[in-house]
Amino acid sequence: MDNVDPRTGLVSLLPDLRAYAHFLVRSRAEADDLVQEALGKALAVLPQFDLGSNLRAWVFTILRNRFYERARRRRTERAVPVQLLSEHESGAAEQQDRLVLSDLQRRLFALPPLLREALMLVGARGLAYEEAAQICRVPVGTMKARVSRARMRLARAMQNATKAGVAMDRVAQS
Repeated sequence: MDNVDPRTGLVSLLPDLRAYAHFLVRSRAEADDLVQEALGKALAVLPQFDLGSNLRAWVFTILRNRFYERARRRRTERAVPVQLLSEHESGAAEQQDRLVLSDLQRRLFALPPLLREALMLVGARGLAYEEAAQICRVPVGTMKARVSRARMRLARAMQNATKAGVAMDRVAQS
């Protein structure tokens, strides 16, 4: 994206921005609002963008900063998003898959925000550690450590949930 017009580059980054924002706020409507705010800010300061630098990292940083600004403004508010399952789910396997995904999502959001963000950028979005570190404005080693800790905590939480489920099945069968 080095030789691309920054405005065109911003348009091509929209799907990635929406995915990142959705992960941060857990609501599609809020994610769209966050992306719109970030793009508005990016367009307002576009003359300050250095054409030789990484547009993706630059706009992801703006989005991340907007997210944290919103969080600071809403510090006293505790909005708990509620996810509704479709009434027309078919099959026990699909329902089980949805429960596992829901459990994984719940455990992801139980991670500390910095670990969750690192795991999402590197693991889910596929960014290189260097690019994720640039977005979060931390050294690459810090980003690697955050991703490692997030993966370990998530694996431990999922393993504990599996053990608890097996124990409850045994109690139910007795």
